[in-house]
Amino acid sequence: MTGIFSLLTQRRGEAGPLAAMARLISWLLVFLAVGGVFTFAFSQLQYGWNWGAIADYRQKLFIGWMTTVAISCVSLCTSLIIGLAAALARRCPFLPVRYTGTLYVELIRGTPLLVQILIFFYVVADAFGIDNRYPVGVLTLSLFAGAYISEIIRAGIESVGESQLESARSIGLTRGQIYRFVIFPQVARQLIPPLAGQFASIIKDSSLLSIIAVSEFTLNAQEVNAYTYSTLESYIPLAVGYLLLTLPISLAGRVLERKYRYAH
Repeated sequence: MTGIFSLLTQRRGEAGPLAAMARLISWLLVFLAVGGVFTFAFSQLQYGWNWGAIADYRQKLFIGWMTTVAISCVSLCTSLIIGLAAALARRCPFLPVRYTGTLYVELIRGTPLLVQILIFFYVVADAFGIDNRYPVGVLTLSLFAGAYISEIIRAGIESVGESQLESARSIGLTRGQIYRFVIFPQVARQLIPPLAGQFASIIKDSSLLSIIAVSEFTLNAQEVNAYTYSTLESYIPLAVGYLLLTLPISLAGRVLERKYRYAH
């Protein structure tokens, strides 16, 4: 027993065939434990499964999943741009710009996404004569995520020591060059884990766009449930579909984190 415990105990970053075997065995044990819990729970469930009814609506579920993929991809890129702009605005010496960035971040972070979606679509978009719910939904989702990304980027920027910034100014680097050559290379690695988590949250938050009738994955699953009265059969594929989107982001974040890890 002691030998098995020693085999499965290792420090982070430890390499070698034995370490790889220990990681593989540990993952198998974790999956077996989690799978055993859920297998037991479902076996005790008195439920009449009806997967055949769901199969008739598989195209509807797939179209909703693809819509979620498209919305998420656009929102990921847009929110990153908005977040970077807001982070730089909050460090701008021109006070109106700085206060605008602060007001944006505090308002968005202090109110629920559900309320923001309703206000942006039924109030703001309607006032400007915009009735296409898809771009409004994407923009609202991007603004919401951008506020959190802004704080992630700002915290990373402010983690760079003032002495380095003074040294960069003393050799004649401009503000843009300081950000490009001094700040961003240092903060890139520490930003990867929280950004990966935020990107995964964007994908899951896109489900709230169903309240303005955006035909994404969640709304289509709800409609399939309404047609078939098969709740678990409708929502289990929903969970798997979201996992197929969020898991690669988490894995990519870990790969990038290892790639840009620097020795201290």
